Amino acid sequence: MSDNHREHGSEERKPLKKEMSRRQFLSYTLGGASAFMAAGVTIPMLRFAVDPILQPKAETDFVKVIEENKITNEPKSFTFQIHQVDGWYESDPEVSAWIARGDDGKVFALSPVCKHLGCTINWNTDPAASQQYFCPCHGAHYSKDGKNLNVAPAPLDEYTVKIENGFVYLGGLTKNTRL
Repeated sequence: MSDNHREHGSEERKPLKKEMSRRQFLSYTLGGASAFMAAGVTIPMLRFAVDPILQPKAETDFVKVIEENKITNEPKSFTFQIHQVDGWYESDPEVSAWIARGDDGKVFALSPVCKHLGCTINWNTDPAASQQYFCPCHGAHYSKDGKNLNVAPAPLDEYTVKIENGFVYLGGLTKNTRL
């Protein structure tokens, strides 16, 4: 009989429809629910990490520092307070700047932070290098305009300067534009 069945071929088998078993259904349901719960935990963490990068940078406020007529060709250190907001914590730290007039007569202000390892620089304190900024930590030297001469990998940062009504106002730090 079996040979007869094969010869005629009149009876074709229909492809079987594959049904989902209970085990597959549970696997898909639990996998989907787990992925949904993992996304619910991960997305807020990613947003928390990336959100500060996506926020537009606010313009830094200018701070009144000194009268313009007190600025000389010799750099002098001046301290001033800035208003700082870190999350929910607000503070008014005291910062300093080296302010002088350049050879062109324009007022400029440099950051006192050495670009080598972040120590505080001083003006004209090294007898071997007169008329230069000097870092006492590792011997870095800078010119009056903030150009790195020895050890430091980059020039000193420069404050944005605005002169209004006879006073010098300092804004945010930028790369040195005097070089």
